[in-house]
Parts: sequence; structure tokens; C-alpha cells
Amino acid sequence: MSLDSWGPHRGEPWTSGRWSAELRADELADLHVDGVLVARSVRAVVRDRDWGTVPVAVTGLTEDAAGVALTLRYDGLGIAADAVLRVEQHGAELAVSLGLTADGPIATNRTGLVLLHPPVVSGAALRIRHPDGSATAAAFPDAISPHQPALGIAGLDWPHGGLELSADFAGDVFEMEDQRNWTDASYKTYSRPLDLPFPYDLADGELVAQSIVFRAAGTAERADADAPVVHLVDAGRAVPAVLVAAATAPADGAAHPAAAASAVIVEFEADAPNAAAVLERASASGLPLDVRIVAADPSQVAGAVALAAPYAPLRIGVFDAGTHVSEAPLHAALVEAARGLDAELVGGARSHFTELNRTHERLPRFDAWTISVTPQMHARETFQIEESIGLQRRVAADAVAIAGGAPVHVGPVTLRPRFNAVATTAPPAPPAGLDRGYGPALLGDTTDDRQSAPQLAAWVIASAAALAEGGAASMAWFEEWGPRGLKGTPAADAVAAVHALAGLPLLVPATTIPDDARTWALAARTSTGVRVLAARLGDTAGELAITADGLVVRAMLEPGTWSIIDLPTDDEED
Repeated sequence: MSLDSWGPHRGEPWTSGRWSAELRADELADLHVDGVLVARSVRAVVRDRDWGTVPVAVTGLTEDAAGVALTLRYDGLGIAADAVLRVEQHGAELAVSLGLTADGPIATNRTGLVLLHPPVVSGAALRIRHPDGSATAAAFPDAISPHQPALGIAGLDWPHGGLELSADFAGDVFEMEDQRNWTDASYKTYSRPLDLPFPYDLADGELVAQSIVFRAAGTAERADADAPVVHLVDAGRAVPAVLVAAATAPADGAAHPAAAASAVIVEFEADAPNAAAVLERASASGLPLDVRIVAADPSQVAGAVALAAPYAPLRIGVFDAGTHVSEAPLHAALVEAARGLDAELVGGARSHFTELNRTHERLPRFDAWTISVTPQMHARETFQIEESIGLQRRVAADAVAIAGGAPVHVGPVTLRPRFNAVATTAPPAPPAGLDRGYGPALLGDTTDDRQSAPQLAAWVIASAAALAEGGAASMAWFEEWGPRGLKGTPAADAVAAVHALAGLPLLVPATTIPDDARTWALAARTSTGVRVLAARLGDTAGELAITADGLVVRAMLEPGTWSIIDLPTDDEED
């Protein structure tokens, strides 16, 4: 199967002495020393005043005995700049340097080098060296850290794979955030500190010069090979329910059959002139509604609930238009307005896990909790989308811990963000009708060409396996129809296969598979045995061996594909 529509996974290999990496467009990816992973990525980024990432093109590449240099051009979002990213190796030392020149005045929230540490260093000791010469003992967080785990960074020291690794930073003061909050497979060290004002200005012709110097000491350990067999055991809970988000595309006059789901998530602004139309169209499938209200003030909640009440919603929640979480005054207004409705009251975050992780201690307790997921908050490469799978499991598990026994509903899961949760400019006002659509349809950059790729179906199966293992009570992918929808796409078949297992006893791996695994499996106990939905990500084939109830099945999975594997009962086997 061709991977062209899904996108490339690998870059050009680069090796110098003990060091090796891949040149993936503008970044130095999967940096190793003696075979030990040091960094998932080093790249130079330019972010605009709304944290949008300015597009970058590689305009030149030169290589010599010491290293390699990438010539870069940043152009977009009203920003232009030219840069050179240089990588040089000297024995056990590798230096990455950036020289970036503004082409015209720039208002930016971040311009400079970022270092992505792989999640496999979770729990490892971390020594933070500060600009004043002092040092702080810390660790890479295990549970996802809501706030920066390292501040005032001039250098970092940590052990991994038998080596003592270090990184020295120059050109600015750096700090670290836990990007797993957004299902990125990394901790990110970046500049400049977020407690400084932003956006900040770069003058025409101003130079940004930064560097990161890596060092390694010790003897590398060889990693054990992946376990060849996945042993499935009963999880003690059911396969999560499957939902889908209401279509936000412009009205097309067509009749759209119901998606393979148990309910439709519909989100609308409490004071929007199209709110009634949004609810009416979302109900057209005949499926129950999971209503999400976005409100700026508690006084708006009663009217919005009154609009939703005739549809007898399965679930209803309210979220602050600014913070994107279910603030206590809004939830109190919802509790009052929803009296008499037979609906589960849901709260949490309509955006990323980040907002829930940072605010849950001040939020009220809810009947049920919710978060949304998108793998493209920070980057858009295909491997970024695939690497988010393991972190979807982690995010679900951490959300379940926060919920303290209440169910957690994950979704919508979308390729691109439905809205910019950190924007400093206001979104466009909702129209009176649905001729232009609403929500994501009114924003630029919310649609991904990979929505119709065959490989997205395998990604959905992997996502389902990860979220189910993490403890989600329900999970929702994409919209019903339209450019961000399921209708007519290979992913629709994958969602239907997951929906067919919903409510059946869930089986999970007895030993947690690694976050960076390429093969994922969702399994359920049926009346005739065990059904497994198996998916293979990446660009190589792989064998999956599954054992359950004493039976073993082996299957070869091609890259970007998924399969249904049935393990019969012992009686049928006999």
C-alpha cells in the first residue's frame, strides 16, 4: 500500500562519529549517540502572536566533514525570516546552532530552538543548571505535569541507556514543559520564559542566535527486543461507547445516514444566532445528543439548556468561552437549569487535557468528565500524528485518575484542532444560519487532507485501543460528514468496527506495551470467543502474536492497515 496520501515517516539518515539522526525537512530527528536515543527532535520554530507555527521551507543543504547545515525560509502568518541551522560533531560532543534573521518586523510569541526529549526518559533523574551557576535536582515527570517541570535552564544533565547525557543552552534562558498534555510524545525545552510578556518584537534585520551542545559519557546499554507476544487479560470493564461529533460543514441539502455511533456530540455558543439550527441539524441522525454549551456568563446557561431540552439530551455540559473549562459558576447554573432533565451532567475541558490538568483542583465535581484530543497542537508531520497514540492512553489514564471514579468521555478526537485554545484574537462571530457552517468551518486550517487517507482507519483502531486501555468510558472521532467527517472515508469502517464491540467485555495487554509501539490491538470477549481489531502504524510491516484463553494467533500486518482477528473459544478449537 502506498503511503503517499498519508505522508512520509522517515527522513534522510545522517551519521557523524558516535552520533546519528534523521534529517526530516527542517528538523534534526531521533538523535542518537552509540545507539541510545538522546532527543526526539531539535528544530527552530517561529510562532506568531496566536501561537500559530509559521511555515518553513528548506531552501538549501550543505554537508562537510564536521557536520551539516540547513538553510531555512520562514514565510506565512504575516511573518518572514531566514535562518541557518548548523549541526557539528566533535567526538562525544554534538553542537546544534541557529542563526535567524527577521525579514521585516516580527511580533512573535516564540522564535528559537526547541529540544524535544522522548517520553522514555519519564521518571529519570534530572539536574537543572541555572544561569547563575546553581543547580536543582529534579526528575522528568511520570504523571503528566500541569506546569513547567524545569525553569531557568542553562544546562540539563540526565541518565539514559547507560549513558550520562547533558545539554548546554546558549542565546537565551530556557525552560521545559510537558508536551504530553497535548498528546505530543515529548517533553519540550524551549525559550523564552513564558513569564515574560508576549508577543514580543523582533526588528527588521534582527538576529536570533542560539545553540544547544550535547555531550555523552559512559557505556551504552543495548535495549531488549520488543516482546513477541501480546497476552490479553480481562480488564474488568467494557469496551467504551463510540460517539461522533455533529457536522459543522456548510449546509448541503443532502440527507446523511446516521454514523456508526451511540450518540452525537453537538457544541454551540449559548448566545449564537444559529444555536437552534445547530441543534436541529445534529438531531437529524436520530441518535441521542451529547450537548456541549459554550458560555461567557452564567446568565446564558438557562436559555441554552431550554433550547436543548426538547431533544432529551443524553448528556449536557457547559464550558467557559475563555478558559474552555467548566467553571464552578457555569456548572452551578447548569445544575439549576437542567433540573427535570434525565441527562448526565458532564464537565471538564472542551479543549485539550492541558486545561483540565491545570484547573481540575478548583473545578467542582461532575457526574462525568470530558476532554478532547488533537495530535497537531505543535506539529503536523505524519509521525507526530502516529506518535500521539501512546500518549492518548496516558492522557486518558491521567484524566480517569482526576475524575476519581466518575466516567471520562474522550472526544471529539480530531486531526486538527477544532479551535485555537490559546488564541489572543477573537474568533469570527457565528452566522445566523448554517449556509457557511459553524465552529471549525469558520476557522482557517481546521481541515486535514489525511482525513480521507486509508491509513487513518488504522490510526482510529490504534486510538481506540489506547483510549480503551487508558480507561475512557466513551470515545468520539471526527464529525459525521463534511471535510472533517467520517462519511465516505476508510476511517468510517474502522469506527463502525469499534462501535460493534462497544459494551462487550474489554481485554487489555497483561503488560503495557510501549508508548512508541507501532502495533496496537483493541480486543473484546464475544459470545463465540475473542475479537481483536489490530492496527499497524509506521512504514514497515510487523508480525503480531496474540494469546488469550490459552490460544495463540499470529498475523502479519502491512503498514498503515488494520485487520479483524478472531480467536475462537476452546470448545470451537477442539
